[in-house]
Amino acid sequence: MPSALAGGYNWLMKLLYFAWVRERIGRGEETLAVPADVETVADLVGWLRTRGPEYEAALSEAQAVRVALDKVHAAPGASIRGAAEAALFPPMTGG
Repeated sequence: MPSALAGGYNWLMKLLYFAWVRERIGRGEETLAVPADVETVADLVGWLRTRGPEYEAALSEAQAVRVALDKVHAAPGASIRGAAEAALFPPMTGG
């Protein structure tokens, strides 16, 4: 279970970025303190967009980014409470 933090933050979450999301943000992973008011996948993506122009560039079209919480695909309205890891990546195509 992620550890609780003080000062309006809930816990530390490991974020993993793949493909063009990683290229635009400029890193493959980071660990961030998640604010208390970030409750859903959509909230998480919205909050990340505020972290700088590189995040805005990567996440400006939220529908083009998929999220997995603890290695399980999650819908935009899914709760992130208790998740230790979030992976952000573009939709996959098959062939």
